[in-house]
Amino acid sequence: MATEILIVGGGLSGVAAALAVAAAGRRVVLSEALPWLGGQLTAQAVPPDEHPWVEYQLGSRSYSQFREKIRQHYREHYPLTPAARADTRLNPGAGNVNTLCHEPHVAAAVIEQQLAAYVSAGRIWLLRGYEPVAAECTGDRIDSVTLRNRQVGHDIVVTFDLVIDATELGDLLALAKVEHVTGAESQADTGELHALEVADPLDQQAITWCFAVDHLPGEDHVVARPAGYDHWRRIQIPSWPGPQFSWTVSDHVTHRPRVRQLFDGEPDQVWAWDLWHARRIAARRQHADGFFTSDITLANWPQMDYWAKPVLGVDDESAQAAMAEAKEVSLAFLYWMQTEAPRPDGGQGYPGLRLRPNVTGTHDGFAMQPYFRESRRIVPEFRVLEQHIGVEARGSAGAAETFADSVGIGAYRIDIHPTSTGRNTVDIDSYPFQIPLGALIPARVENLLAAGKNIGTTRITNGAYRVHPVEWSIGEAAGVTAAQAVQRRTTPRAIRNRPSELLVLQGALTARGVDLRWPSFAALTPTSRSGWVEA
Repeated sequence: MATEILIVGGGLSGVAAALAVAAAGRRVVLSEALPWLGGQLTAQAVPPDEHPWVEYQLGSRSYSQFREKIRQHYREHYPLTPAARADTRLNPGAGNVNTLCHEPHVAAAVIEQQLAAYVSAGRIWLLRGYEPVAAECTGDRIDSVTLRNRQVGHDIVVTFDLVIDATELGDLLALAKVEHVTGAESQADTGELHALEVADPLDQQAITWCFAVDHLPGEDHVVARPAGYDHWRRIQIPSWPGPQFSWTVSDHVTHRPRVRQLFDGEPDQVWAWDLWHARRIAARRQHADGFFTSDITLANWPQMDYWAKPVLGVDDESAQAAMAEAKEVSLAFLYWMQTEAPRPDGGQGYPGLRLRPNVTGTHDGFAMQPYFRESRRIVPEFRVLEQHIGVEARGSAGAAETFADSVGIGAYRIDIHPTSTGRNTVDIDSYPFQIPLGALIPARVENLLAAGKNIGTTRITNGAYRVHPVEWSIGEAAGVTAAQAVQRRTTPRAIRNRPSELLVLQGALTARGVDLRWPSFAALTPTSRSGWVEA
């Protein structure tokens, strides 16, 4: 196949990039290995982690429209109560991690609706079930990418003017031998307060294999005891207060013991600061009586973090083994909750916890793939450091660094989960920040843009740039940049380095409703942990 732009990876950034390219009138091929588009929001089943101002529609108009389409889907297709239907800020699951906790299959359906017209018009050619397996390069350009559908044993070689790597783990970077890093950089390299003394490419954040459950008291839905259960129930991060399978965890910020039970009161009450309500994706009380027999929640909790082995910088067999263990950890924690977890009434276990495969689109109720918190990262034209966004690192600056080549904005704490060397969390305040175009451009390769967790952050700043709305904005910026580069027969690097071209790009982004800088009321406000839940 020949196309103007190839996007490899159909996560949130890939979808946002494809929509931007198609809206600009260019032709794009979008490939995704999994049945669902949407990445961490759908295939990884993680409800959105967002900044406190998301309901003010700051950031990206297209992302705000996407959120509203999800709400509209519920209003049109679910038997909501009159109060829920009239709520302009409908939170379908009434989860407390954000204001739009919802089922992953709903987001997947809305994404399909958004792409449909462009697919019919031939502007987006969607290759579902295809993953990258090879790349051919000449000098500083990538000439083609081979995509493979393993189910049918079919390869497609795609040629293009420009390619966007929107994969979850920066797969194209490895295939095309684009300079990149994994794991943790050193303080000598980055100068960051929270970087390691010595770089370690295998020091990588925990992954989590999420699952959806409801709760039917009095029923028995206990899963088969996992083979490795005795091992996993005893694992302990070195600085944790005890075994990982416990209601007492290590506080993300202070590392002091913190008790957070599954239920604090009734499961379907409107609000509670417990695990069940954190990412509840279906709230029974917001629907007609009897429609739901139980609330549904999405399990993505500290006890499920898998940090034993890295998945990047190792051979494929080792990576697959690590992911298999991650799934077993989550299954083992479910079994622990069903059989051994202490209850407030003095009893043990919640055997009524039931996996919900119809919610996750899988045969077992687990997400289609693990929740990946970090990726291979390009060696970029410009690298985002802790000194650019961290409150402590910024000292008296009082706000994040301002970037002349800003192509979007984002906000989240620097939130790093336990790592594969047994290090505990890093969870620190950051300022609302900008997305510099230079972080999307590799230092060498001319016709590639990074568009996900693979952009030129460090492992520290990735902790703030990795969440849903930022990933969408990165993808949207990559799509608009790619469309301009193709239309004007130039390169992303030339667009960044020529003031006239950069002005055209930023004008196109602004016309799409992309904010390039924060308003003053938000820009000076650190994203503190108060009111936030672990992602």
